[in-house]
Amino acid sequence: MADYLLNALQWIDGLGTWAAIAFMLLYTVATVVFLPGSILTLGAGVVFGVILGSIYVFIGATLGATAAFLVGRYLARGWVAKKIAGNQKFKAIDEAVGKEGLKIVILTRLSPVFPFNLLNYAYGITNVSLKDYVIGSLGMIPGTIMYVYIGSLAGSLATLGTATNQANPTLQWTIRIVGFIATVAVTIYVTKIARKALNEAILTSEVDE
Repeated sequence: MADYLLNALQWIDGLGTWAAIAFMLLYTVATVVFLPGSILTLGAGVVFGVILGSIYVFIGATLGATAAFLVGRYLARGWVAKKIAGNQKFKAIDEAVGKEGLKIVILTRLSPVFPFNLLNYAYGITNVSLKDYVIGSLGMIPGTIMYVYIGSLAGSLATLGTATNQANPTLQWTIRIVGFIATVAVTIYVTKIARKALNEAILTSEVDE
């Protein structure tokens, strides 16, 4: 699959003024169908440079993430809802994400632990609003810039794999540390608000009884 994506990037590189649109469309589709976005992100650095590459990756990733979110919400949510009907814990987490969606989305976008493509569909079955979900995509910016920059060091698509060895180690470690902090933060935060929501749900059910 990597070879196909590299060939696609080579083709896009020769499109001239249409290259940006073709790249963003490719990235959008890749996000929806679970193709490795890392190759396209690195390739953007070669084809477009750091600034434009980062912009095009962000737009393509956001469009793809939004499309996957909508598929998850309108095609999968009903099926999932039936499966977890009556599950108080999932309901509590779902409500928690709905209330604090923007913060959670931003933190998970900053963290490299959460799989990007799968997470897009997963958010679709929660109560997070589309607005918060899209705004939360801003959390992708630091990682996007880093990988586009690394890709730009390759100089050509043929040597793309060697770019990671040339990258500034300080920059790489900075992004990793930020990602680690975000991972810990989102884990603690979700656990805290989910526990609070669950306790409220239990208390409400007891009062109703």
